[in-house]
Amino acid sequence: MSSTGTADPIDDDDLTNPKRIATMYLKERVYASFTGLAIVLVLYNGAGHHSAAYAFEILALGVLAVVLAGFASDGIAHLAVHRQFPHGRDFRTLVRISTNALGTLTIPLGLIVAAWIGILELDTALLIAGFVYIGVLGLVGWLAVRRAQITWLQKLAALITLVLIGLIVLGIQVLAHSH
Repeated sequence: MSSTGTADPIDDDDLTNPKRIATMYLKERVYASFTGLAIVLVLYNGAGHHSAAYAFEILALGVLAVVLAGFASDGIAHLAVHRQFPHGRDFRTLVRISTNALGTLTIPLGLIVAAWIGILELDTALLIAGFVYIGVLGLVGWLAVRRAQITWLQKLAALITLVLIGLIVLGIQVLAHSH
């Protein structure tokens, strides 16, 4: 409650607030998905020069790096605001949020493994993985807007914008590496 007796808006540094935690989960998913998409696209453009094992390693390490960077960022922000490192429940929440973003690797790495063992061609696996990431971004966008207190048209516009950004990233990467 504020000093006026009214309810405060979401406290941006309160790791016990379910809305704050949900916001952080979605944010990390978006970061990890855009990172995974960018990596998959770069690998796709060089698929003839890379093995599936290399693609697996680069994608896994790249997304892991952005997840660790997000964790470090949240920890540093907590330290700056609270003047102490996160501990106890706050630390566990930050770990859960960060590790949850690793879930964005499941299907793309599975596709790369399918290429590794000869079920798919690597370029096909990477292309499908790129569209999976765009789908994940669309799903996260839907989760973000589904209960928003905005018109259905604004919800649709927000969702389409997120998917279009993913498609634009895909198009730019393919165009940039096709010459």
